[in-house]
Amino acid sequence: MAQSRLILASGSSYRREQLSTAGYEFETRPSNIDETPLPDETPPEIAKRLAYQKAIAVLTVCPSAIVIGSDQVCALDGQALGKPGTTEAAIKQLQLLSNRTVTFHSAVAVLSANNSRQFIEPTEVVMRDLTLAEIENYVALDSPLDTAGAIKSEQRGSLMFSRVTSDDPSALIGLPLIRLAATLRDFGINPLAPDAPSS
Repeated sequence: MAQSRLILASGSSYRREQLSTAGYEFETRPSNIDETPLPDETPPEIAKRLAYQKAIAVLTVCPSAIVIGSDQVCALDGQALGKPGTTEAAIKQLQLLSNRTVTFHSAVAVLSANNSRQFIEPTEVVMRDLTLAEIENYVALDSPLDTAGAIKSEQRGSLMFSRVTSDDPSALIGLPLIRLAATLRDFGINPLAPDAPSS
């Protein structure tokens, strides 16, 4: 039996590369939702809500598909840090994170017409005591303007870390692939058993 159409509800090149490298066949369809946090919303709540809203927005127009929505929020002392957007903001954000512990909340929603699963995977990162020169050089090299916390862990971001604690090392990039793979198997999608019948 053919596997269901799989759609990643995101324009993120990082998540697209993660799914592709893991062997999934999928389409991408950005959802373009409003990502403004709600009043008094905590970082995990922001991530979970946005992941679900991204997925449901795409499922509404592709009702026969299985849709993956995801979002990641970087939190310092329980407060969400957005994507910096500019070089100056990225430098200021990394100065704020220097020698601190931050948490990246990576949320995923997998939806189909008759099934729904959601989860969130936290990753704790202890940052080194960074000099301004290190920060400026890092921002110039990686240009992390579109990533939570101004950190690209898949590039040179790990050079700024002292320690990372997570049950899923892939979560820091954006998609927690261990839990996502388990969830997709429940939806009948498994790159290691492509001819298995859908559940």
